[in-house]
Amino acid sequence: MIVIYDKKGFTKLLEIPGMSLRGMDLRGVNLKEANLVQVDLTGADLRDVNLEQADLRLVNLTDADLTGACLAGADLMGANLTNTKMDTKKIIPIQIV
Repeated sequence: MIVIYDKKGFTKLLEIPGMSLRGMDLRGVNLKEANLVQVDLTGADLRDVNLEQADLRLVNLTDADLTGACLAGADLMGANLTNTKMDTKKIIPIQIV
């Protein structure tokens, strides 16, 4: 079972049966302020997901679909964005280092 908490580790945001988020359909899920550090989201469907202020450092988003996702204030430092689909108009508020 996979449990995703907020950055402080107090609030459970999502609980998913299984052992991997690779290729997972998470369309429309609210992951505002989620702690997703080093999570493998390869090929995941993250369309319209709220990732506002999420900690996505070192996350693997290879081949993921972030079309329509809210990434305002998200930290993507060190993230793998190879072949990631996303709205180019929404890139400005995120941090990519």
